[in-house]
Amino acid sequence: MSEQQTATIVDTLKQDTTAHAGSGSDWIMHHIMDSDKLDFAPFGSIPLPQIHLFGLDLSITKHVFFLWVAAALLIFLMLRVSNAYKKSPVPRGVGTLFEILIEFVRDEIAKPTIGKGYEKFLPYLLSTFFFILLSNFLGLLPYSATVTSNITVTSVLAIFSFFVIQLAGINKNGLFGYFKGLIPPGVPVLLLPIMLVVELLGLFTKPFALAVRLFANMTAGHIVIYALISLIFVMHSYFIAPVSIGMALFIYLLEILVALLQAYIFVMLSSLFIGMAYHQDH
Repeated sequence: MSEQQTATIVDTLKQDTTAHAGSGSDWIMHHIMDSDKLDFAPFGSIPLPQIHLFGLDLSITKHVFFLWVAAALLIFLMLRVSNAYKKSPVPRGVGTLFEILIEFVRDEIAKPTIGKGYEKFLPYLLSTFFFILLSNFLGLLPYSATVTSNITVTSVLAIFSFFVIQLAGINKNGLFGYFKGLIPPGVPVLLLPIMLVVELLGLFTKPFALAVRLFANMTAGHIVIYALISLIFVMHSYFIAPVSIGMALFIYLLEILVALLQAYIFVMLSSLFIGMAYHQDH
């Protein structure tokens, strides 16, 4: 790359920072929040379709686009692994990696936390794990977006877990037996109304914690990376660039671990809550 091209890119980044940075944080939020276009600065951007139907905004946003990309990529990889197993029982290439991850979710998450009957919930846990994992890793690529840093996406994932948890408890213990089992035995009669409210609130705080935990952790890392990079332009000094970029690179490498860890935590907690609802008598 020539010196003139490098200078052009730097000037574009400085203009982008100035345009979106009334206080400095605006520039960061501009890259973190959802958008109606795919931004490929300094090379331009691609507007996304704006759809309004019957008073509803069904527009395609950046997060929706990469949500579809993650789903399509997951389907493609799973079909490829499945076809490879049909040809040979011995996995090769990407099949080996997927087998390791599948066995990890089965043996280290589902079996210990759910116990007997874990097989019923393994497809959901595996689908959730791989979708979150691919979405997290996809967000680390240049010009992409981390859909799990959108509270709407994490809320939908948590709602799915909520319904699976409730259906697991009702399927095993019956409707009346499940909700009766929420109240600990031996509670005084006068405390029953309070305990009932507390336990019902507990049913909804579990998925809320799942949604907020994933959203907050995936958003925080990207904010730190952009904040470190923006120091170069905020302080108007290229001398801080080596330190700023070095620290941002360290956080970026740490985000690779966080991407895997957050997928594990979400599925592990979901599996734990399913096990608690499914085996109330234990």
